[in-house]
Amino acid sequence: MRTTLTKVSQLSLLAAALWAASAAAHHGWNWTEQQQTEMSGEITEIYIGPPHPRLMINTPDGAWQVDLGNPRQTRDAGFVEGEAVVGDTVLVRGHRSAKTDERIIKAVRATINGKVYTFYPQLVRED
Repeated sequence: MRTTLTKVSQLSLLAAALWAASAAAHHGWNWTEQQQTEMSGEITEIYIGPPHPRLMINTPDGAWQVDLGNPRQTRDAGFVEGEAVVGDTVLVRGHRSAKTDERIIKAVRATINGKVYTFYPQLVRED
């Protein structure tokens, strides 16, 4: 019985560690490039929920994932359910993943249908 409990405990700890690592993977900014960039594309998918609301967009360079602020920041920026629909064009300003093979950008600001949503006002840098 003790061996079974030990194995269950070890598996539980391993599962928790893997979950924590994946949850932390794109939190913070250390996974992104330092410089900001802009890109635009057509929205193909919208997700509003934890851990980060996100858009999937098609650009001339292919498909990209756009991570927005956390749910509270995204809501406070005015981006809520119904603000955009699949097919809308978005202009994103943010930081791309430092991994060149990873097509993810963490948005500091997005403009959709002429409306600006600023998720990280303190981080917006103009060129």
